[in-house]
Parts: sequence; C-alpha cells; structure tokens
Amino acid sequence: MNTLLSIETRNVVLLKMAVLLEKERQVIININKTDLEAYKGDDISMFDRLKVDDLKVDEMIKSVTHLASQEDPVGVERFSFKHDNGMQVYNKTASFGTVLIIYESRPDVTVEAAGIAFKSGNKILLKGGKESLNSNLKIVELWHQALQEEGASTDWVEYLQFNRTETQAFLEKPTQKVDLIVPRGGERLIAFVKEHATCPVIISGRGNNFVYVHEAADLDIAIDIIMNGKSKISACNAVDKILIDKNLANKDAFVNRLITKLKDSNIEVLGDASTSKNHEIKAITSDDIWYKEFLDYKILIGEIASNQDTIAMINKYSGGHSSVIVTANEAEAKVFMENVDTAAVYHNASTRFTDGGQLGLGGELAISTDKLHQRGPIGLQHLVTNKWYVHGNGQTR
Repeated sequence: MNTLLSIETRNVVLLKMAVLLEKERQVIININKTDLEAYKGDDISMFDRLKVDDLKVDEMIKSVTHLASQEDPVGVERFSFKHDNGMQVYNKTASFGTVLIIYESRPDVTVEAAGIAFKSGNKILLKGGKESLNSNLKIVELWHQALQEEGASTDWVEYLQFNRTETQAFLEKPTQKVDLIVPRGGERLIAFVKEHATCPVIISGRGNNFVYVHEAADLDIAIDIIMNGKSKISACNAVDKILIDKNLANKDAFVNRLITKLKDSNIEVLGDASTSKNHEIKAITSDDIWYKEFLDYKILIGEIASNQDTIAMINKYSGGHSSVIVTANEAEAKVFMENVDTAAVYHNASTRFTDGGQLGLGGELAISTDKLHQRGPIGLQHLVTNKWYVHGNGQTR
C-alpha cells in the first residue's frame, strides 16, 4: 500500500502533468491518429470518443489544473462527538485505497480519472480498451514522468494491458488489493464487470434520457434543449426520447417544426403510433425501444397524457441518468423533479450539463446511476470513504 502523499506533493504532480500535456500535445494527437486509423469497428459513438484533438488536450490540461486548485478531499471532518467518558470521537474522510476503472475508447479518461483518484489519495488501475492503447500508454508515460520528477512512486498510476480473458481472471481473483471498481462504457462492459467482480462496483450506467414538453412549455426553449441534447450522440447525457403533452397548444405545428429541425441535422426521427400517423415518420414496432439507449443519430417522439403519466414512463424506461421538463409552470416542474427517479433532473435546461465539470465538480471519474454511494457525476469529493478517529487516555467499556 502506498503511503498517502502530502497534499502539496499531489498538487505539484497534477500541475506537472498539465505542463507535460502541453509540451507533448502534438505527440499525443499524432499517436492518437494511429489509434483512429487502426479502428475498424462501425460504432460511430466509440470512434467519436476515441478522437483526441487540440480541444480535447485543452480539456485534459484544464482538468488536472482545476484538480490542483481544489481542497484536499482526504481528512475532512464529517462528524465529531465528545463521549461522556472523555473520549474525543471524529469521523473523517479517507481514501478508498485502490480504484480500478475499466473503460472504452476515451483517452481523456486516462487523464481525468487518474487525476481525481490521485488527488483523493487513491492508487488507480487503468484498464482501457484496445482501440485506444497507444494513446493511453503515452498518457500513462506522462503520469509516470510527473510522479518521478516529484519523487513519488509510479505505482500511483498503473496501466493494465490485459485482454478480455486476463481482465476476467483479474476481476475474479485480483493479484493485488482492489477496493472499488468503476466500469465506464456500454451495457455489455458493465454486465461483464458485474458478473465477474469480487469487490464493490459503481455502475456508470446507460443514458436513454427523456425530455418532456409540458402543455405550458416555451416552445423555443423546448426546441433548443432538444437540439442541444442531441448535439453529441456519443455522450451518455444525450437525449433519446421526447414526450409531447397531448394538451400542448398548436401541438402538431410544434412537432412538425421539431421534426424538420432534427432531420436537417441528419437525425432519424421515430414516432409512437399517434405521432407517426400524424406526422409521416417511421413508427416503432415494439415498446421495448423505449428502453434502448441509441448512441446514434436517432430520436423517438411520443405523445403523453399528463405529467403523472410522464413520470411513470420515465421511471419505467429510462436509464436513471437525466430527465427534463420544459414548462413555465413552477408547480408542475416541482412535481416532476421530485418524483422522476433519475440522477439529474432538469427544469428548462439541457441534459448535456450532466457532467462533473459542468456541475461544478471540476471533472468526474464516471457518472453513476447507482444510489450507493454516490449518484450522478463522481467527482473528487466522492472518491473517498470515511474512517473513525477515537482519542482516549485509557478508557474501557
């Protein structure tokens, strides 16, 4: 087990990493091009997540720089109690120990996840996908350089170059202590980890996010939110399902306008029975499609009778990630937000804000759709457990 580094050392390593990312910017982009050229899959969302350009390097640098500016999440007092016998009791945050993240495609996770884990005093084991191997190995090399230059062990950031069989064997019988596993990717990856892991797993679940256009909606806001929600199809915070209140004034004109906008952005539009009949779009053949996360240029529009029916539908079909009500009615928004069972609920704003950086955390390890021990973006403050510190002078019970 690595001894906890001082907060000063952790911050200096993070700032050193920012310098190295800037210095090696073009090398990283060039190496990433070899990963992009070698990718032979047909998953457009995975290809999109794989790409590293100048903007992505800027985000990596911003991530570690921001982490270095944040307060130490370790040793924060959560509770104190003076016992009748004179003992002083504290409960403080503590590092988990070793965190394993298994992820697909995204080289930026190699920066962001490692940075969050390291700042919160955890060793991180990175298991990236084969499609991003060259990019990931280069970034890990920079982590090791930053650690070594500050006299810290390179063990803090370790890359597991395992195939599927080796990964399964490690999950079932780890060759080193692992305290927490975070799978970050598609449903098949998550199911694989849940099946084989022998330690706690935080599920970074599917999106399948809904927007409800209430009868009191501002229709320009509704259009903007839907289009923005579909602007990055590879993101888990993308919008896949639109529910239109059947009592919406000028409903047919609004739906026609929305369909035109979506088609102009090359998004395939599907409809439930009533919407497809009234607007000449492709009808769905099974209700099972309401469960599906698209990760594609595709969206489904349906008609709904009320706010209560919308809440029930989202709670049945969504991935538990994000949902939106567009309405000018504050009371209806309150009912929706209190009763929809998703990690993030929005009133008149885009699901694209479900992101650690956008919600003020400075970055995220993953977005959890579990309820234990953290829901939504898992930031620096959440990658800790707690420990009881009890000070006495000989007390016995």
